[in-house]
Amino acid sequence: MSRETRAVVSVSALRHNLAVARQAAGGARVMAVVKGNGYGHGLLRVAYALRGADAFAVTCLEEAIPLREAGLAHPIVLLEGPYEPSEVQLASRYRLDVVVHSEWQISVLENVRLPRPVNVWLKVDSGMHRLGLPAEDVRSAYQRLVAANSVAPHVRMMTHLAEADDLGSGVTEEQIACFDAVTDGLRGERSIANSAGLLGWPATRAGWVRPGIMLYGATPFDHADPPHAPLRPAMTLSTRINAIYTHRAGDAIGYGGTWVCPEDMPVAVAAIGYGDGYPRHAPSGTPVLVNGSRAQLIGRVSMDMITIDLRHVPAPVEIGDPVTLWGEGLPAEEVAGHAGTIAYELFCTVTQRVRFQEERDAHGTYPDPV
Repeated sequence: MSRETRAVVSVSALRHNLAVARQAAGGARVMAVVKGNGYGHGLLRVAYALRGADAFAVTCLEEAIPLREAGLAHPIVLLEGPYEPSEVQLASRYRLDVVVHSEWQISVLENVRLPRPVNVWLKVDSGMHRLGLPAEDVRSAYQRLVAANSVAPHVRMMTHLAEADDLGSGVTEEQIACFDAVTDGLRGERSIANSAGLLGWPATRAGWVRPGIMLYGATPFDHADPPHAPLRPAMTLSTRINAIYTHRAGDAIGYGGTWVCPEDMPVAVAAIGYGDGYPRHAPSGTPVLVNGSRAQLIGRVSMDMITIDLRHVPAPVEIGDPVTLWGEGLPAEEVAGHAGTIAYELFCTVTQRVRFQEERDAHGTYPDPV
């Protein structure tokens, strides 16, 4: 490979972050969220690394079935449930748990005949107002599910937090109170906490927790002083310098000439761009690492290249030297903050042109199927 643009995924970091989640969860069981191709890290790669979790959560059948066919026997939860009635049959065949959030899904389960009953999680809208049954419909929905022959015993209940990333918001406490009130007296396990709930709101931990972004080493919080958690970045996106120039004061850099050299200065060109998933809207001043030292993006991001201010990087810098875009030494959430986005999006938009590699640990990358 001549173009050294790659994403290295650390198996040991994923396992470490799972251990952090389990410690924070206390006695709660851990449902590792691996949707979105393992948040862009690779579905099977992540699932094998996190096989110490108690369950996996995905969005759809297209993510769940490969886990089953790879030999993973964990409970696998379809977070959005079936998208159409026929998918209930496949959920039964592949022993998948389904989240039920709508009246039509309940009706399907009441009328379908299945080779084996499916495990159901009843989703409560406690205040996010996205998916979930409204509070006033929860008890009747629960009773209907318990009575349905296609539903396995012990219906579970869950909700999702809208503002847990903001520790100053009162919404999370309101959601906890709502969820507790509408499920009071109903038998079944419960799940409330996402990553932010797990780390910042002890009352959300319940019987199951659902960590997502923290498993990949990024904080779920949106402020400068989040609760401490010793997370390790699971993905390091890097490339190399393929050109170095000395430009004169007044020279405009890149498309549109949006950044002008304030003095005679060295500028590097690195082999990465929005064609690789690096955010085109990242502005001048976005941090990168050159040989491990901090530098700044200047000018517009191109499809295949970025330009970097080398004035504050210790010399010598040479062609072929490494550039880290995020990961070890440079948190993805810091880069995301400059680019006006979140670490989730950075991870999920890395393209197929980038070469993925696993950083193996003592356990190997792909162990024998569980």
